[in-house]
Amino acid sequence: MTKRKARIEHSSGGVVARRVDGSVHLLLIRDPYGKWGLPKGHVENGESSCEAALREVREETGLTHLDVGPSLGTIDWYFRLKGDLVHKFCDYFLIASPDGDTSPEVSEGITECRWLPVEEAIETVAYDNAREVVVRAAEVLSSGEADSLL
Repeated sequence: MTKRKARIEHSSGGVVARRVDGSVHLLLIRDPYGKWGLPKGHVENGESSCEAALREVREETGLTHLDVGPSLGTIDWYFRLKGDLVHKFCDYFLIASPDGDTSPEVSEGITECRWLPVEEAIETVAYDNAREVVVRAAEVLSSGEADSLL
């Protein structure tokens, strides 16, 4: 019996931050499975990972005033799609959004966007690997490395 290899997919996304009443808040989205996560999506041909992250955040949240900060690293996971094994890699960036109202991309199954204080965002995100990215974002934010971004 031969083993089938996993198809590789690349995505990119963002941990979006802004100051709300003087404290840093992070934006979570409710995904098509009803779980809280981060905006992300496929990297398109000719697009850098950073460009894809900004585009996906704009599309999924409706935010237009975005400033990209440092990379937060890459996570990966496996899943099955129509019987095929997929190995997905997703690069994340810290992204500041100083203003603007959110508008979830309902046509893609994004039903809600919510700004939460950093610690509450860490507790609320439903996926362990995404939670690791939010923790990294919190570390970058608390280190002062992103002070000029916010």
